[in-house]
Amino acid sequence: MKSRVYFIDLRAAYSENFLMKIGRLLLTAGLPDIVAKKDLVGIKLHFGELGNTAYIRPVYIRKIVEMVKGLNGSPFLTDCNTLYAGTRSDSPAHLITAIQNGFAYSVVEAPAIIADGIRGKSETPIIINQKRFKKVYIGSDIVNADSLLSVAHFKGHELTGFGGTLKNLGMGCASRRGKLAQHSTLGPKISAKKCIGCGECAKHCSQNAISLDNEKAVIDSKKCIGCGECIIICPNDAVQIQWNQNIPVFLENMMEYTMGVLKGKEKKTMFVNFIINVSPACDCMPHNDAPIVRDIGVVASKDPVAIDQASVDLVNNEEGISGSSLKLNLKSGEDKFSGLHPRVDWPVQLDYAAGLGLGSRDYELIKI
Repeated sequence: MKSRVYFIDLRAAYSENFLMKIGRLLLTAGLPDIVAKKDLVGIKLHFGELGNTAYIRPVYIRKIVEMVKGLNGSPFLTDCNTLYAGTRSDSPAHLITAIQNGFAYSVVEAPAIIADGIRGKSETPIIINQKRFKKVYIGSDIVNADSLLSVAHFKGHELTGFGGTLKNLGMGCASRRGKLAQHSTLGPKISAKKCIGCGECAKHCSQNAISLDNEKAVIDSKKCIGCGECIIICPNDAVQIQWNQNIPVFLENMMEYTMGVLKGKEKKTMFVNFIINVSPACDCMPHNDAPIVRDIGVVASKDPVAIDQASVDLVNNEEGISGSSLKLNLKSGEDKFSGLHPRVDWPVQLDYAAGLGLGSRDYELIKI
């Protein structure tokens, strides 16, 4: 049986505005099934790095909060701290960034709680006994929530091809130790030809693993933890991923962490992807480039694999926007994410997640 993925476009009318459509989407997709009276409901989202504006609008999140409260649940917004040094690497900075980006209680009407504590060490080990990990480390307040609603901004991503529900869960819900374990197979390298010695990578390295030698960046592999921030930060594309077997391993690592997040909550989770402002890279960047396709809509499902597959297909069915960073595969039906990141084999994550029993790539898209 195909998994059901429900879809709304961005059309609206006097009789039903877009916020009302979001509410109808959540009800149709089964929100009442996962929220019981007095449930503590974690709404897992990405607050956006300071300077990035592609993240989901807080007013949309407020509607989701309203729907949870209407079911007598107790919602809270949540995420875990980042591995890299940025504006969300500890809870005080993370919460300040969330507020500055519009996720204040006065706007969204729910508190924000950073799930892995003040320094990213509040974690709960979850036994999964899989190929890559026997045990995974998840932010404790996500584990302790009664229900979990993943709300992801669907976009491109430099390490995973795309970022949606699976990444929002597997990477986003991991504690700092969990994030490090997932990234441990990744090691960036410096292109001396492209490096201009600006020092931005060294300034942002949380492990002091990068230094300048003869006005060129040098990475100390013994100190490097593979978080990838230097790849994002470099303005000249001089810090590059070492493209080998590490990317598939990284994707499998992330899927096993997704399994850990969902363990014990199989009947208490739902997933939403906003396919709006589809930027070419992660919201972790302190800026965002222009969208690669037009705004499409919102999808919701109880299957985390199906919703990401459906989101990929919806994006790929669009014409690429001329003048964006997308230079390859602009035609309808062509793979936009391979066009953005041609050396990332993004289907690996979907196949592996399906093999773990997390869901199915086979789906039925139901427009409401």
